[in-house]
Amino acid sequence: MEVSARLRRRIRPLILRRTKSAVAAELPEKQEQIVPVELLPGHRRTYDRRLARERQVVLGLLGDLQRNRFSILRSLTILRQLSLAPSLVDEEAAAGSAKIDALVEMLNEIVAEGHRALVFSQFTSFLSLVKQRLDREAIGFEYLDGRTRDRAARVAAFREGDAPAFLISLKAGGFGLTLTEADYVFILDPWWNPAAENQAIDRAHRIGQDKPVNVYRLVSTDTIEEKVLALQERKRNLFDAVVGEGSDSGSHLSADDIVGLLGP
Repeated sequence: MEVSARLRRRIRPLILRRTKSAVAAELPEKQEQIVPVELLPGHRRTYDRRLARERQVVLGLLGDLQRNRFSILRSLTILRQLSLAPSLVDEEAAAGSAKIDALVEMLNEIVAEGHRALVFSQFTSFLSLVKQRLDREAIGFEYLDGRTRDRAARVAAFREGDAPAFLISLKAGGFGLTLTEADYVFILDPWWNPAAENQAIDRAHRIGQDKPVNVYRLVSTDTIEEKVLALQERKRNLFDAVVGEGSDSGSHLSADDIVGLLGP
């Protein structure tokens, strides 16, 4: 702590940081909440088996982290996808996702009250499953990812229409959009860099918003998603200790980080 405090004193005259709360003090309140979601029993067994396999693979690759980084990240990505739905990793796996069940239940409640929501995921394959489920539930939505050609048209359709949900890939919707028609935001999977999540949330919580914004992060319990959240917090705390509140270091994963993500 003494070292970080000394470093902060040295760099403070060189850095000008303007937080959103200082620049846009008139913004309405934003409330954020983590929503734990328990895996379905069959899903839990599938996840635990794959976790044991990927942990063994990754621990064997950490001796040369730089050379094996791609393979390690692939294993971590598999576990992150498996935290969402088994079919994202194995097409033969039984359909079903407790996280989609939770999302639909919450959407039905807020739609009944006249609210609208932005729904973000890094994985377009998972958004496809959400689309299928919303179709079955007769919940209207618009959709945007990095491959959407008529991006402006889709944004206009949401802003000018009455679809209660806008499904957006995290990269496609992380910046450059104003979607203050929505006052609820759902983050379906935690990303390595929480600053990217904050940029997505800011599509709704920005100048022009006149309603309080509610943010829900759906997190599968006892999975790598909980470890990613903890990692986000450590990286954020380190950055805040040196620079100040409200950002993220964007550091690469270290060997210790990776071990922590795969630990019990």
